[in-house]
Amino acid sequence: MRDQIRYADIVVFPYQPKQIIVYCGENDLASSDTVTAQEVLKRFQKLFSLIRNKLPQVSIVFISMKPSPSRQLLLGKMQEGNSLIKAFLQKQKNTDFIDVYKEMVDSEGKPMQDLFLNDNLHMNRKGYVLWKKLIEPHLMK
Repeated sequence: MRDQIRYADIVVFPYQPKQIIVYCGENDLASSDTVTAQEVLKRFQKLFSLIRNKLPQVSIVFISMKPSPSRQLLLGKMQEGNSLIKAFLQKQKNTDFIDVYKEMVDSEGKPMQDLFLNDNLHMNRKGYVLWKKLIEPHLMK
């Protein structure tokens, strides 16, 4: 998320978007044992404030952190971070939260292996087909 904050002036604002889809947080948690779900929320809030200050009317959509098999040790932090961000967005105007996490775990709460490439981190075609189905209804026409 730090890079999204750092480069927002270059990769977001010049385009004057009507909608911004944010997908981040997983790498923040994976980067250090000291990064908490609360820290991910703070980083997202900083990005959110940057966006709202320059583009007050833009629709902001957050795609939840996904449960990758290779990051099983972080699943608790991801769920907590997703919950914190969702709760924050529920208090904001013109926002949405897309929960891909719950659609990517089995009945035991474990990541569905068949949605991922051999690296167990990146999604395969089946994973992206699922995401398309979940995200498309939230996109502006």
